[in-house]
Amino acid sequence: MSETADGFRRGVAARWILFAAALTGAALTAGHAQESGPDYRTARDIEGLISRIAFGSCSDQERPQEVLRAVVARKPELFIYLGDNIYGDTRDMSVLRSKYTQLGARPEFQLLRSAVPVAAIWDDHDYGENDAGKEYPFKEESKEIFLEFWGEPKESERRSRPGIYAAHLFRDEAKRRALQVILLDTRTFRDPLAHNRIPSWKNDYHPDPNPEKTLLGEEQWKWLEEQLQVEADLRVIATSIQFAHEYNGWESWTNLPSELEKMIESIRNARAGGVLFISGDVHWGEISVLRAPGLYPLHDVTSSGINQDWPSVEPNRNRFGEVVRDYNFGMIEVDWAPEDPAVELRVHDGSGEARVKLGIRLSELQFEE
Repeated sequence: MSETADGFRRGVAARWILFAAALTGAALTAGHAQESGPDYRTARDIEGLISRIAFGSCSDQERPQEVLRAVVARKPELFIYLGDNIYGDTRDMSVLRSKYTQLGARPEFQLLRSAVPVAAIWDDHDYGENDAGKEYPFKEESKEIFLEFWGEPKESERRSRPGIYAAHLFRDEAKRRALQVILLDTRTFRDPLAHNRIPSWKNDYHPDPNPEKTLLGEEQWKWLEEQLQVEADLRVIATSIQFAHEYNGWESWTNLPSELEKMIESIRNARAGGVLFISGDVHWGEISVLRAPGLYPLHDVTSSGINQDWPSVEPNRNRFGEVVRDYNFGMIEVDWAPEDPAVELRVHDGSGEARVKLGIRLSELQFEE
């Protein structure tokens, strides 16, 4: 390691000590001004078109996160945290802050943040409680801590409206190419799920046919429909829970089938080409492909977890390739040079090996004329 790099990392660590003190100071409460964290880069700092996006989810702040070193070695231009970025699980905001502080102090996390711009959404455990939705009473306080930790600017639209949804557009004017990243909030507005009391279903939840129930909420749906009208060649939709898999009884879009169908209809109505989903939550990695009438195949790359696993894996008839049960991260890599750009979807294990790979052409993610 060069003296310059070593000095930079010592500086980052020193700034995190100051940030931790600010986050845990007794005089601070959510909603009050906090000291800014280290000067890490975010998605807002990226200029021009990008080709390599890495992503992951489910990182216990108390355990090693060596997967992040493998992420840095792949040299992504953006890393997207897909939720359960800490395991907060509390209604005590001082406890929630302290757990973010633990994550911020981890050397693997500091290495990632110093090397790669980051964007983030949340899932239930960093939102506040297991499987929580709009009923969680501290969502505004939790949001303030989330935005502060991830370096969201004071002028950000995320701070001026409920929820944490956002979008970024990366463009090359000369090549006339654009990549859009859409960050969804699947917690703030979500109605209660249908708990499984029916023996023919499995695990925690069964699909709720009630068309009045929402996952994203009216305002976020309106915003998303506007985003799908934005001119872009490739659209990466980040959702904390799985979208394109087969129902398995755990949290996912399949528990609110009217909302899943609404997403399909929104893409179809906007004739939005190039849509890919990335997701987390389940503590294994896989690629799912959903085929719906009148629409190109919808791919969903699930990466979970950074340091979490699960004793079993659910069947999934929409799965492409194998399941990755080791700690893992996902990647989307685009070769923009050909007239028909090549897109590769991957799930990597903790050593950096690509365990699942699916190559497609951008033309395969378009509506038929």
